Amino acid sequence: MKDEGQNDLVERTTEFALRIVRMFVALPKTDEARVLGKQVLRSGTSVGANYREAQRARSQAEFISKIGDCLKELDETSYWLELLVRAENVPAPKFAALRQEADELLAIFTTISKKAKGIK
Repeated sequence: MKDEGQNDLVERTTEFALRIVRMFVALPKTDEARVLGKQVLRSGTSVGANYREAQRARSQAEFISKIGDCLKELDETSYWLELLVRAENVPAPKFAALRQEADELLAIFTTISKKAKGIK
């Protein structure tokens, strides 16, 4: 059975995905922005899906693996967001809150992963 923290994280990752979708729609219509944006769209919306799969894991090993997938997708999302800014497709302040949320989720999933592995 899920506890309140798990439900909060399901909602938070869903909201993150929705923010990513809205960000993609608002990107400039250049080829460069669209290519990078599609990468962010794919990785950013995968986090919540992988977390939901983790909640249905049949074993501790499967749970750890799915949480690892969440971490990989968050790290990749951060990378693509950084590239969009560094390639000057969007101004850095426009993505600041989204990048912060990605960093915070990365920290949360890192903690979950370490606890699941028994690492302090």
